Amino acid sequence: MLLEHLFFEIGIVFVIAALASMLVHRLRLPLIIAYIITGVVAGPSLFALTKSSDVFQVMSEIGVAFLLFTVGLGLNWRNVKDVGGVSFATGIGQVVFTSVIGFGVSLLLGFSPVISVYLAIAFTFASTIIVVKFLTDKEDTDALYGRISIGFLLVQDFLAMIILLGLNAIKSGVPLEQVFMSSMIKAILLIPCLWFISTKLLPPILSYVAKSQELLFVFAIGWCFFIANVLSYFGFGIEIGALIAGITLSGSFYHREITARVRPLRDFFLIIFFIVLGTHLSFAGLSSLIVPIICFTLFILIGNPLIVLIIMRALGYHPRTGFLAGTTVAQISEFSFIIIAAGIASGQVPESILGLVTVVGLLTIGASSFLIEHNERIYEKLHPFLRWLEPKHILDSELRKTHESVQVLLLGFHRTGTVLLKAIQQMKKSFTVVDFDPQVTRELAECGIPSLYGDVGDENFLEEIQADKSKLILSTIPDAAVSTTLLVYLKSKQFTGSVVVSVHTHEEAERCYHLGATYVIVPNVLSGKKIAELLKETSVRKNAWQKLRKEVL
Repeated sequence: MLLEHLFFEIGIVFVIAALASMLVHRLRLPLIIAYIITGVVAGPSLFALTKSSDVFQVMSEIGVAFLLFTVGLGLNWRNVKDVGGVSFATGIGQVVFTSVIGFGVSLLLGFSPVISVYLAIAFTFASTIIVVKFLTDKEDTDALYGRISIGFLLVQDFLAMIILLGLNAIKSGVPLEQVFMSSMIKAILLIPCLWFISTKLLPPILSYVAKSQELLFVFAIGWCFFIANVLSYFGFGIEIGALIAGITLSGSFYHREITARVRPLRDFFLIIFFIVLGTHLSFAGLSSLIVPIICFTLFILIGNPLIVLIIMRALGYHPRTGFLAGTTVAQISEFSFIIIAAGIASGQVPESILGLVTVVGLLTIGASSFLIEHNERIYEKLHPFLRWLEPKHILDSELRKTHESVQVLLLGFHRTGTVLLKAIQQMKKSFTVVDFDPQVTRELAECGIPSLYGDVGDENFLEEIQADKSKLILSTIPDAAVSTTLLVYLKSKQFTGSVVVSVHTHEEAERCYHLGATYVIVPNVLSGKKIAELLKETSVRKNAWQKLRKEVL
């Protein structure tokens, strides 16, 4: 009977989720909002359809573990190294500034110093789960701002873990110094062991289990649970354990296959996570907290992105990159609820504060999902107000050195640009690489490659570098807004050279052709055409394909 009741609960919850998702999709809103609404409807605030709260909680934790496992699988260590400095500085800086300002706001709203500390900490951290999901849906995890965002969110997760260790120590009465020293010693012992396992023991095991895709899938799931449980036993938490489990498999040849097979399972349990999040919403006593809810929501939606924008600008990054990365911190994390729950358990925070944090969480999650999805368009609207942040002095000094008679402009070095650069160098024509990642331009300059730092989506920047004087412009940035701005500018200057731009869809490509593009790169279509050409050349001959492989490698 208990099993039938649980089956009914899961079934009715997903029926409500399906109906809510159709409505939300019709309104062109993120489906996460539908899942949270499902939790509100099925939770104790309204119809109380979910009696097996413990089961749903475990399922939601599995979803979090699978998400971080897939994040670890796709973690590119070269990319992390490239943005490690800015990720660390931005992550620490945002935590410090947000917590200090949040503490002041809480005091001004009339909360006690102790409650203000809890609220400041709770509203400091952004949700890695939500951000990674949206970046993945947008295919922006490998973009510059996406790599930086994931980097500083992981830094924040590490800080949140330290804070949770401290809260647990306070509850248990164990001295903080003892807890932190114990965790540090465990980390020093575990990291070399995991490195040895991932580099020496896992490769032959994976070679064996990969002979069967089903066996590979089962092994990957078992490995995720095994490492997560081991690290959880040592006090690092299931989330960190699942992330590291994915990292240990990320260097294998089979990480993409594992990710593809785990993704449907991850999405199922993640839906449960967001539904459970909605069940936490309580309407009791919220009428007296309307003003704090509004103030904290605006602070998180506006203040956090602004703090990240300023920090990244101070580190030399373009305002566009800072703004896009800033939109990813405009919500609160699952750690927020854990921190407040710990305060309630210790008797230092009243239960009504959980309702406050939950409402702020739902509002910011809903709004930030819109911000992340449309961040490029929003930046274009706000661009006139952010011009004062642009690096004019860098432009002036670089223009004199690099832009007198350039025949070829390569816009965007990451991804495709690295391949095109070799072909451009063989053309024996003057060229310049333009990118808005300062680290990329510095590394190129050190290698003696002409490079320029700036935003090619800005007409003023295009004017200053005299883009219309070039003979060939190659843009590898697959952003329709950037491509459109570039083409409109060149059309206004009656550009007679060749311009190649990049977009994601056929519709965007048609618009670019209408604006005068010589050729438009649609990655999926271009790769398909290339394979078709290779098929004509090689047919079914195995040795011909092997020859092509050697040429690529």
